[in-house]
Amino acid sequence: MKKRNCMVFQIVLLVWFFLDMIGVYFGDKCLVTRSYADDGVFFVIYLISLALFIFSEKIGKWIVAGWLSMWFITQFISHEWYTVFGGGFMGSVNGKIKYFSKTIHWLDIKGRYIPDVYHTILHILILSALIATIIYIVKSKKKQ
Repeated sequence: MKKRNCMVFQIVLLVWFFLDMIGVYFGDKCLVTRSYADDGVFFVIYLISLALFIFSEKIGKWIVAGWLSMWFITQFISHEWYTVFGGGFMGSVNGKIKYFSKTIHWLDIKGRYIPDVYHTILHILILSALIATIIYIVKSKKKQ
């Protein structure tokens, strides 16, 4: 995989994640609330790691892979864990349901937390960017 192709995955993820910084609202529902106070640090870290990947590829590609791995694990524990296991480490299921009640959902199942549309797509993009980065790292090692 070429660096340019890998960067496409990174940029799509960055643009999608930027929606979390500004919020996207549709009347009384929203795709994602403006959460720069909560998630701004994650955004800045990802932005810096991407800059390192662009300008100092040797170390940057590893930082991006490491950050995406940690970010995906954090997101999994914060969202999918509740869906799969019916509870989690970061508050109650009912608290999650209430917190995300005004966001757009794929499914609403009473008493069950299902990640909303924004977070589902975010998790797919994080995983896609991580896989693209790993493929890039492996293929760039084979060239050496």
